[in-house]
Amino acid sequence: MTNGTRLTLSWTGALAAAIVLMSAGAFTAWIAFRGSPPTAPAENRAPAAHDAGTPPAATSSPTTDGDGRLPDIVVPLSREAAGRAGIVVEAAATGEVTSMLRIPGIVEPNAYRQVVVTPLAGGRVIGVNVPLGARVRRGETLARIYSPELAEAHTRLIALRAEFDASERQVNRTRQLVEIGAASRQELEQVHAEHAGHTAAIAAARSRLVLLGMSPAEIDKPSDGAAVAASIDVPAPLDGVVIERAANVGLNVDASTNLFTIVDLATVWVVGDLYERDFPRVRIGSPASISIAAYPDAALEGRISYIDPQISPETRTARVRVEVANPKQDLRLGMLAQVDVRMPPDAGSVTVPREALQVVGDRQVVYLADPASPDRYIEREVQVGTAAGERVQILSGLEPGNRVVTKGSFYLRAERERLGLAPRHATSALPGSPAPSSKPDVQVTRVRVTVKGFEPARVMLKSGKPARVEFVRTVEQTCATEVVIPGIAERTPLPLNQPVIIDLPARDAGELSFACGMDMLTGIVVFEK
Repeated sequence: MTNGTRLTLSWTGALAAAIVLMSAGAFTAWIAFRGSPPTAPAENRAPAAHDAGTPPAATSSPTTDGDGRLPDIVVPLSREAAGRAGIVVEAAATGEVTSMLRIPGIVEPNAYRQVVVTPLAGGRVIGVNVPLGARVRRGETLARIYSPELAEAHTRLIALRAEFDASERQVNRTRQLVEIGAASRQELEQVHAEHAGHTAAIAAARSRLVLLGMSPAEIDKPSDGAAVAASIDVPAPLDGVVIERAANVGLNVDASTNLFTIVDLATVWVVGDLYERDFPRVRIGSPASISIAAYPDAALEGRISYIDPQISPETRTARVRVEVANPKQDLRLGMLAQVDVRMPPDAGSVTVPREALQVVGDRQVVYLADPASPDRYIEREVQVGTAAGERVQILSGLEPGNRVVTKGSFYLRAERERLGLAPRHATSALPGSPAPSSKPDVQVTRVRVTVKGFEPARVMLKSGKPARVEFVRTVEQTCATEVVIPGIAERTPLPLNQPVIIDLPARDAGELSFACGMDMLTGIVVFEK
């Protein structure tokens, strides 16, 4: 009895243990199956490290197509999931796209309607009639100057007129003497010559007073010598606004002293800087729209009226000018402006809605509906051109009629990243750029070109190992359109928003400098032990 009882208990415990183990295994398998992502299509999966024989880092930079684009990536997505994501597909359309070149500018005075007022003669300022900022009319007296030069010229005219009167009386007397034979014809001719000399001297003195600012009426006014003109009125040469005033009472001036600056603000110039690469796109007469931050609702239109034939050696830009009407004189000198120059329309361009574009790393992609399968979508890299309203021009990567995902493209991007269909840091290399290094121990770093320059401007690397530096220019207005690394990369172009990869050989501890093509923006690579 005792032995039988022990045998029955042993079989019971074994059966219970087997049931517990089977339950635990089934639960573990269910958890693993639930947490694992769907299997990616074979054409998208990267080889495993033990299959490829190299670490995964060696396969993280995919090769590009012949046109520099990365290969397409197939993203699987069921119809039910696409419906939940709200995916909408639209055919890529062709249309007319008007490109716009944006140039920063500043409001400047119309130099043809700006005058610096100087006195006609030296002297001392005895009165100023207008304050700074005053609006003046042409001919209005701005200031009065006491001028010894004017007094001397007026006194000389009065004396010459007295001599002229005496000479004229002598001519009359000599003529009478000649008639009675008391004087010779030669004496009469001599007196006539002296009288003609007085006439010429009076004309010269009169012209001198006109040049000093006296009116003909004041010059011809009879004078007995007691009232000698000694002050000069300084008139406004045009209608405008006094933007500079140097004249104050008591100031001693000469004919070259700047007393006032007056500008007519009925029209102003908006002047911007045009980069070399944009010269072929802008011509004199190109239409332009001006926008001012202070008046966002103002519609200012004009045309390019001048392009400077000289290029600034510092900025490599040329000044362009747009003349703008300013009837209310709301535009003030020095205001910042934005000049949008309209380019000739480009007919037949492929366009897609803005929301169809997604940014993956430094690339821009769209998602296409796979015509061969309703459960698959294709991620394709595209080159973006001009934006026109809510549509964007596609320069390469699409053909008219391609069915592009518009709404829900962000969901497809997230799904592609969740499935791990491509390395997250994969970027496209430009044609002609140095090929990325495939060594497993290569150091990788990135330098961005922003409005502040190179970021980071100081790159830290380990010595004794090769490195790969990826430069990406993210801003349009910068002098860093190319990078120079002495002895390694001489003037390598940096296209906008396109990564350029430069390999650096293994180096000992030390520093390696890099700079923009104009040597204005600089950076340094530090190799540490």
